[in-house]
Amino acid sequence: MTPIVTQTNFTDLKKVNQGKVRDIYDLGEHLLLVTTDRISAFDVIMNEGIPNKGYVLTQISKFWFEQMGDIIPNHIVATEVDEFPAVTHKYRAQLEGRSMLVKKAKPLAVECIVRGYVSGSGWKDYKKTGCICGIQLPAGLVESDKLPEPIFTPSTKAELGEHDENITYEQAVEICGKDLAEQARDATIAIYKRARDLAAAKGIIIADTKFEFGLYEGKLIWIDEALTPDSSRFWPKDQYRPGGPQPSFDKQFLRDYLETLDWGKKAPAPPLPPEIVAKTAEKYMEALTRLAGK
Repeated sequence: MTPIVTQTNFTDLKKVNQGKVRDIYDLGEHLLLVTTDRISAFDVIMNEGIPNKGYVLTQISKFWFEQMGDIIPNHIVATEVDEFPAVTHKYRAQLEGRSMLVKKAKPLAVECIVRGYVSGSGWKDYKKTGCICGIQLPAGLVESDKLPEPIFTPSTKAELGEHDENITYEQAVEICGKDLAEQARDATIAIYKRARDLAAAKGIIIADTKFEFGLYEGKLIWIDEALTPDSSRFWPKDQYRPGGPQPSFDKQFLRDYLETLDWGKKAPAPPLPPEIVAKTAEKYMEALTRLAGK
């Protein structure tokens, strides 16, 4: 097992952003994306890192980016430290397997979410209105039901610690413009359909997922992460039973544990018992093993 990395501090590199999970360094022509072992739930970063999580997320993203190259180009320049600029090589121990050299793209101002099943905030929306993000759905669906067709349900991008808000496609058009919103929607649905079928063959249901796109040299490309347990709901196909929440290979396990605590879902985060950390790590690793055979 590799050492747990919850912080990076490469003093002679320019850190330009620290998100919930990723640290981003500006290397001039490109960016260095480092996926740490931090984990967040309800937009609060936990104090404990999850062993190998950054490695798992990076390798799953790499796997999916490779599968979808003919649908849309992505931001990867290199994933091996030997191919990174020499200035990074002294940090090899923290970078190996969990980092990517990527193109500098201008991110779209919306997150692109696709849902193939009724779950999470979509289920709450449906129970109240019969719709998700303004899209009318058939009556009588139960929690975790499969939708007749995948739907595109964008959201705003919140600042760290804030919550994203679901918006309609029409609102996404207002924010991004018609042409970009259409391209992003079509790519989102196409990637999801292919990923859904590939994952199903390996015993995983992808219930929903979210993507980030950006503009690079005037063209739309896929950036950030790709169909990971952080950005998706992964369910074991052999245990799928509509009518309630499903077992998962993602951080839903951690959310479910936190829901049992008397905690207001605001920082500071409660301490996580070692068995919860270990079980969460196991679920992430199983997702990678099933999908990519690693």
